[in-house]
Amino acid sequence: MEVMDVSLIGKGLIIIGAGIGLGMIGGRAMEAIARQPEAAGKIQTAMIIVAALLEGVAFAALFA
Repeated sequence: MEVMDVSLIGKGLIIIGAGIGLGMIGGRAMEAIARQPEAAGKIQTAMIIVAALLEGVAFAALFA
């Protein structure tokens, strides 16, 4: 296996991890909103910020 092949495997794992993380963030946010509908705005704002940071880290790792 060459270095390029290992690099592509690593990049694939990064994308899979980011996808799993985004799914977990969305699911947990929906659970939290279902428990406390009055806090939906704050929960949604926090979810979007964390999801954006997660995607940013994934893209930085992917293209680095």
